[in-house]
Amino acid sequence: MAGKTLKNSYKNVDVNKTYSLAEAVKLIKDNAKAKFDETIEVSVNLNIDPRKAEQNLRGVVQLPNGTGKTYRVAVFAKGPKADEAKAAGADIVGAEELADMIQKGEMNFDRCIATPDMMVLVGKVGKILGPRGLMPNPKLGTVTMDVAGAVKAVKGGQVEYRSEKAGIVQAGVGKASFTEKALVENIQALLSVIQKARPAGVKGTYVKKMSLSSTMGVGIRFDAPVEA
Repeated sequence: MAGKTLKNSYKNVDVNKTYSLAEAVKLIKDNAKAKFDETIEVSVNLNIDPRKAEQNLRGVVQLPNGTGKTYRVAVFAKGPKADEAKAAGADIVGAEELADMIQKGEMNFDRCIATPDMMVLVGKVGKILGPRGLMPNPKLGTVTMDVAGAVKAVKGGQVEYRSEKAGIVQAGVGKASFTEKALVENIQALLSVIQKARPAGVKGTYVKKMSLSSTMGVGIRFDAPVEA
Protein backbone atom coordinates (compact mmCIF):
# COMPACT_ATOMS: atom_id res chain seq x y z
CA MET A 1 0.00 0.00 0.00
CA ALA A 2 2.84 2.36 0.90
CA GLY A 3 4.43 1.72 -2.50
CA LYS A 4 1.19 2.56 -4.30
CA THR A 5 0.80 5.76 -2.29
CA LEU A 6 4.38 6.72 -3.10
CA LYS A 7 3.83 6.03 -6.79
CA ASN A 8 0.67 8.11 -6.88
CA SER A 9 2.16 11.03 -4.98
CA TYR A 10 5.09 11.19 -7.42
CA LYS A 11 3.17 10.74 -10.65
CA ASN A 12 4.06 14.35 -11.52
CA VAL A 13 7.80 13.61 -11.29
CA ASP A 14 9.81 12.45 -14.30
CA VAL A 15 12.56 10.32 -12.73
CA ASN A 16 14.53 10.45 -15.99
CA LYS A 17 14.54 14.24 -16.16
CA THR A 18 17.14 16.56 -14.66
CA TYR A 19 15.40 19.52 -13.06
CA SER A 20 16.76 22.88 -11.99
CA LEU A 21 17.45 23.17 -8.27
CA ALA A 22 14.43 25.43 -7.74
CA GLU A 23 12.14 23.00 -9.62
CA ALA A 24 13.47 20.00 -7.68
CA VAL A 25 12.94 21.72 -4.33
CA LYS A 26 9.38 22.68 -5.25
CA LEU A 27 8.57 19.14 -6.35
CA ILE A 28 10.04 17.65 -3.19
CA LYS A 29 8.04 20.00 -0.98
CA ASP A 30 4.82 19.48 -2.95
CA ASN A 31 5.13 15.71 -2.70
CA ALA A 32 6.21 15.38 0.94
CA LYS A 33 2.86 14.17 2.26
CA ALA A 34 3.93 12.08 5.26
CA LYS A 35 2.32 12.70 8.65
CA PHE A 36 5.68 13.85 10.01
CA ASP A 37 8.08 16.59 8.90
CA GLU A 38 10.22 14.74 6.36
CA THR A 39 13.95 15.32 6.17
CA ILE A 40 15.23 16.61 2.84
CA GLU A 41 18.48 14.99 1.73
CA VAL A 42 20.96 15.75 -1.05
CA SER A 43 22.96 13.00 -2.73
CA VAL A 44 25.99 13.95 -4.82
CA ASN A 45 27.73 11.35 -6.98
CA LEU A 46 31.36 12.43 -7.38
CA ASN A 47 34.12 11.35 -9.75
CA ILE A 48 36.44 10.33 -6.92
CA ASP A 49 38.12 7.14 -5.76
CA PRO A 50 37.41 6.85 -2.01
CA ARG A 51 39.98 4.03 -1.81
CA LYS A 52 42.62 6.75 -2.12
CA ALA A 53 43.05 8.61 1.16
CA GLU A 54 43.59 11.94 -0.59
CA GLN A 55 40.25 11.57 -2.39
CA ASN A 56 38.25 10.73 0.72
CA LEU A 57 36.01 13.69 1.44
CA ARG A 58 34.94 14.50 4.98
CA GLY A 59 34.09 17.80 6.53
CA VAL A 60 31.40 20.06 7.92
CA VAL A 61 29.26 22.83 6.50
CA GLN A 62 27.27 25.46 8.34
CA LEU A 63 23.81 25.57 6.79
CA PRO A 64 22.54 29.18 6.73
CA ASN A 65 19.02 28.13 7.72
CA GLY A 66 19.84 25.29 10.09
CA THR A 67 18.85 21.65 9.78
CA GLY A 68 15.49 21.60 11.51
CA LYS A 69 16.87 18.95 13.84
CA THR A 70 17.74 19.36 17.50
CA TYR A 71 21.18 17.90 18.21
CA ARG A 72 22.24 16.71 21.65
CA VAL A 73 25.91 17.49 22.24
CA ALA A 74 28.35 15.81 24.61
CA VAL A 75 31.61 17.54 25.51
CA PHE A 76 34.76 16.08 27.07
CA ALA A 77 36.20 18.95 29.10
CA LYS A 78 37.32 19.97 32.59
CA GLY A 79 37.43 23.18 34.60
CA PRO A 80 36.74 26.48 32.83
CA LYS A 81 36.30 24.73 29.46
CA ALA A 82 33.58 22.53 30.95
CA ASP A 83 31.87 25.67 32.24
CA GLU A 84 32.13 27.26 28.77
CA ALA A 85 30.57 24.19 27.16
CA LYS A 86 27.66 24.20 29.60
CA ALA A 87 27.08 27.92 29.09
CA ALA A 88 27.04 27.40 25.31
CA GLY A 89 24.25 24.83 25.62
CA ALA A 90 26.02 21.46 25.71
CA ASP A 91 23.70 18.72 26.91
CA ILE A 92 26.32 16.51 28.60
CA VAL A 93 29.70 17.70 29.89
CA GLY A 94 32.28 15.64 31.72
CA ALA A 95 35.54 13.71 31.67
CA GLU A 96 36.02 10.31 33.33
CA GLU A 97 32.33 10.14 34.24
CA LEU A 98 31.36 10.77 30.59
CA ALA A 99 33.72 8.01 29.45
CA ASP A 100 32.13 5.68 32.01
CA MET A 101 28.66 6.50 30.65
CA ILE A 102 29.78 5.69 27.12
CA GLN A 103 31.34 2.38 28.22
CA LYS A 104 27.99 1.47 29.80
CA GLY A 105 26.24 2.18 26.49
CA GLU A 106 24.64 5.40 27.72
CA MET A 107 25.05 7.62 24.67
CA ASN A 108 22.16 10.01 24.58
CA PHE A 109 23.87 12.45 22.22
CA ASP A 110 24.31 13.08 18.48
CA ARG A 111 27.70 14.84 18.44
CA CYS A 112 30.79 14.59 20.62
CA ILE A 113 33.29 17.41 21.16
CA ALA A 114 36.55 17.34 23.15
CA THR A 115 39.35 19.64 24.18
CA PRO A 116 42.78 18.40 22.93
CA ASP A 117 43.93 17.44 26.44
CA MET A 118 40.95 15.08 26.75
CA MET A 119 41.84 12.97 23.69
CA VAL A 120 43.83 10.39 25.68
CA LEU A 121 40.67 9.72 27.68
CA VAL A 122 38.46 9.85 24.59
CA GLY A 123 40.76 7.32 22.93
CA LYS A 124 39.76 4.75 25.55
CA VAL A 125 36.18 4.80 24.23
CA GLY A 126 37.20 5.29 20.60
CA LYS A 127 36.11 1.77 19.64
CA ILE A 128 32.61 2.65 20.78
CA LEU A 129 32.42 6.18 19.37
CA GLY A 130 34.21 5.49 16.06
CA PRO A 131 31.76 3.02 14.46
CA ARG A 132 28.91 5.39 15.35
CA GLY A 133 30.59 8.35 13.66
CA LEU A 134 30.87 10.15 17.01
CA MET A 135 34.65 10.25 17.48
CA PRO A 136 35.89 13.85 17.92
CA ASN A 137 38.05 14.91 14.99
CA PRO A 138 40.20 18.05 14.53
CA LYS A 139 39.24 18.23 10.82
CA LEU A 140 35.59 18.47 11.80
CA GLY A 141 36.21 21.10 14.44
CA THR A 142 35.19 18.74 17.22
CA VAL A 143 38.64 18.61 18.85
CA THR A 144 39.16 22.21 19.87
CA MET A 145 39.82 24.60 22.72
CA ASP A 146 36.90 26.68 21.47
CA VAL A 147 34.30 24.31 22.88
CA ALA A 148 31.70 27.07 23.14
CA GLY A 149 32.06 27.88 19.43
CA ALA A 150 31.90 24.18 18.50
CA VAL A 151 28.75 23.60 20.56
CA LYS A 152 27.05 26.66 19.07
CA ALA A 153 28.03 25.56 15.53
CA VAL A 154 26.43 22.13 15.99
CA LYS A 155 23.34 23.59 17.62
CA GLY A 156 23.12 26.26 14.92
CA GLY A 157 22.90 23.97 11.92
CA GLN A 158 26.29 22.45 11.21
CA VAL A 159 26.13 19.31 9.06
CA GLU A 160 28.82 16.71 8.55
CA TYR A 161 29.37 15.24 5.10
CA ARG A 162 31.56 12.34 4.03
CA SER A 163 32.11 10.30 0.87
CA GLU A 164 30.91 6.71 0.89
CA LYS A 165 32.44 3.74 -0.96
CA ALA A 166 30.84 4.55 -4.31
CA GLY A 167 32.01 8.17 -4.19
CA ILE A 168 28.61 9.43 -3.07
CA VAL A 169 28.17 12.22 -0.53
CA GLN A 170 24.82 12.40 1.26
CA ALA A 171 23.63 14.99 3.76
CA GLY A 172 20.41 16.24 5.26
CA VAL A 173 19.76 19.87 4.32
CA GLY A 174 16.54 20.67 6.15
CA LYS A 175 12.92 19.69 6.57
CA ALA A 176 9.93 19.65 4.25
CA SER A 177 8.44 22.46 6.35
CA PHE A 178 11.28 24.80 5.35
CA THR A 179 10.55 27.43 2.71
CA GLU A 180 11.79 26.74 -0.81
CA LYS A 181 14.23 29.66 -0.45
CA ALA A 182 15.69 28.27 2.78
CA LEU A 183 16.20 24.82 1.26
CA VAL A 184 17.82 26.24 -1.88
CA GLU A 185 20.22 28.32 0.23
CA ASN A 186 21.13 25.31 2.37
CA ILE A 187 21.73 23.11 -0.67
CA GLN A 188 23.87 25.75 -2.36
CA ALA A 189 25.96 26.09 0.81
CA LEU A 190 26.60 22.33 0.87
CA LEU A 191 27.42 22.15 -2.84
CA SER A 192 29.82 25.09 -2.55
CA VAL A 193 31.77 23.37 0.24
CA ILE A 194 31.91 20.08 -1.71
CA GLN A 195 33.18 21.97 -4.76
CA LYS A 196 35.92 23.65 -2.72
CA ALA A 197 36.93 20.24 -1.34
CA ARG A 198 37.66 18.87 -4.83
CA PRO A 199 40.78 16.65 -4.58
CA ALA A 200 43.71 17.85 -6.70
CA GLY A 201 44.03 14.42 -8.33
CA VAL A 202 40.53 14.41 -9.83
CA LYS A 203 40.56 14.93 -13.60
CA GLY A 204 37.63 15.87 -15.80
CA THR A 205 34.09 16.06 -14.47
CA TYR A 206 33.97 16.24 -10.69
CA VAL A 207 30.24 16.19 -9.98
CA LYS A 208 28.62 13.40 -12.01
CA LYS A 209 25.06 13.49 -10.71
CA MET A 210 22.99 15.16 -7.99
CA SER A 211 19.62 14.20 -6.60
CA LEU A 212 17.22 15.42 -3.95
CA SER A 213 14.84 13.30 -1.90
CA SER A 214 12.63 13.39 1.16
CA THR A 215 12.39 10.67 3.82
CA MET A 216 9.44 8.95 2.10
CA GLY A 217 10.04 10.14 -1.46
CA VAL A 218 11.84 9.16 -4.63
CA GLY A 219 15.05 10.81 -5.76
CA ILE A 220 14.73 13.78 -8.13
CA ARG A 221 17.74 14.56 -10.29
CA PHE A 222 18.77 18.18 -10.46
CA ASP A 223 21.52 20.40 -11.77
CA ALA A 224 22.76 23.65 -10.27
CA PRO A 225 25.62 26.05 -10.94
CA VAL A 226 28.08 25.89 -8.06
CA GLU A 227 30.51 28.61 -7.15
CA ALA A 228 33.92 27.31 -6.16
